[in-house]
Amino acid sequence: MDPCGRSQRRPHRLPQELTEPAPSFGATGIEREPGRDGRGRPQRPRWGSFYQPGGFDPAAFAAEPSGTSAITASSAAATLVQQIRGIGGGEPCVVVAHSMGGVVATAAAELEPSLFDHLVYVSAFAPVLGAAAEYSAGPENQGETYSSLLAADPLAVGAARFDTGNRSLHTAIRETFYGDVDEATADAAISLLTPDGPIGIPAEAFAVTADRFGTIPHSYVVCTKDNAIPVALQRRFVNEIDAVSTTPTTVTELDSSHSPFLSQPAALATIIAGTC
Repeated sequence: MDPCGRSQRRPHRLPQELTEPAPSFGATGIEREPGRDGRGRPQRPRWGSFYQPGGFDPAAFAAEPSGTSAITASSAAATLVQQIRGIGGGEPCVVVAHSMGGVVATAAAELEPSLFDHLVYVSAFAPVLGAAAEYSAGPENQGETYSSLLAADPLAVGAARFDTGNRSLHTAIRETFYGDVDEATADAAISLLTPDGPIGIPAEAFAVTADRFGTIPHSYVVCTKDNAIPVALQRRFVNEIDAVSTTPTTVTELDSSHSPFLSQPAALATIIAGTC
């Protein structure tokens, strides 16, 4: 039996890239050879043409269409279902969703509830009654600082775009996402961010039903110092999850920013382990 009391299965072999040692972090981010990622593999391009050999072009940055514009909540959920099925060997898994990843996990849980043993939201969007973008316009979202970081019109470029390479913005980015994370770790995290978040995920409304999503046990970790998703909005998500669920959501509060996995990893791990 495993620690959760379930029959123990043969361990599933993870892809090699997930079992290799993680790269080391320094005060300025991941140490890497030019042209290669933190594990020495050829670096995959993740920037647009606004990064040219001659330097950064702010005007192009604010105008270039995003390569992520075709991604939707449904397409991302289908990918997540495939990944869960592969990692768990077809058996149900505990799935942890953070931030906008909660939209994808919610859609995936509705799509294939049999693969979810428990769904843990960590300061995440859980849009049960409409598109996530509609919640962003609601009164519970007042006080968020996320939108002030936008470097382009999302509707024009097809993405929520941030200039993470502009060090003058790092203080504002830290306050939004990493308020209680030490500066060196926060800078390392910022260095791993890509500039575009696909707006097709929050823009899509999808059905969430009691017969599918509602049968899955849920937990929600409320982060009380979160400047990206205000506490009032997190609690609204909990109330709406409960309205379509068989059992009430287990709620735990952490006195943390938007990223407790960096500031309070042990406390968060204990919460997740407790869902077994």
